[in-house]
Amino acid sequence: MDARLLDILVCPICKAGLDYRKAASELVCKPCKLAFPVRDDIPVMLEDQARRLAEEEL
Repeated sequence: MDARLLDILVCPICKAGLDYRKAASELVCKPCKLAFPVRDDIPVMLEDQARRLAEEEL
């Protein structure tokens, strides 16, 4: 994933910065406890496509 894109992407819900987890191919929002998938290098920033994170994943 392009570093410049990561610098401008924010959570669509709370507007917080996102952490990229390359191994899982996800963008993580810690305040919302959501992981947004990245498919074919394209972030899917839809709340209904996000995965809820467990506490130990944060």
